[in-house]
Amino acid sequence: MPVTHIQNTFAQPETDCDVLVVKDLHFSYPDGHAALHGVSLNLCSGDKVALVGPNGAGKSTLMLHLNGILNGKGEVEISGKRLTRDNLPAIRSLVGVVFQNPDDQLFSPTVFEDVAFGPLHMGLSEDEVRQRVDNALEAVRMTNYKDRLSHHLSVGEKKRIAIATVLSMNPSLLVLDEPSAGLDPRARRTLINLLRELPITMLVSTHDMALVKELFPRTVVMDEGKIVADGLTQDILADEALLNAHGLEKP
Repeated sequence: MPVTHIQNTFAQPETDCDVLVVKDLHFSYPDGHAALHGVSLNLCSGDKVALVGPNGAGKSTLMLHLNGILNGKGEVEISGKRLTRDNLPAIRSLVGVVFQNPDDQLFSPTVFEDVAFGPLHMGLSEDEVRQRVDNALEAVRMTNYKDRLSHHLSVGEKKRIAIATVLSMNPSLLVLDEPSAGLDPRARRTLINLLRELPITMLVSTHDMALVKELFPRTVVMDEGKIVADGLTQDILADEALLNAHGLEKP
């Protein structure tokens, strides 16, 4: 399949392609800097997609729109629900955003309390909250860490717990920002194996092109607030002119 140097033309499967729908999204910061210029993007159920591009390309700005932290002009739909001010809590339960620095998400004394925070605020029963915590910790292979102090964990352990805090919400879409940043080789390998095994639709912003090559069948390239390429990862990585034009290195 050839690389498509225009946005939003990746050949999608025929079903369940409404997990994420972004249509003509524009956004400018209060200082007037225009960060997004008509971004459109679709993710289907089960997609694992890398989002790459140079610093300042608009990747983080796009990701912060997916659960309403930022609000630009255009449309964002998650699992068929359009993101509006009125349904923001429902959307945020469907989109699990994991930030680059896990300390931005881990603020409770223990791992259990961190992972339980979201379900507790959904009004679930105590039994359901405990079940969700157990399931989320099992998914990230951190079951034995339930009573540990979050701030005493290693960076790699914190990142896995941060992922568990959003998995406990049973999201439709997992969004991660630079998940491999700051990890030693062993922790990085553990994270790669974890992301490969998680059966959830995933959009991952990263500069780790070796991670992209190994883990993601599809890659979206952003630059200057636009999607400039969207296609099979093997084709994106084989296009040296494309990589060079947008500040990316072949792994």
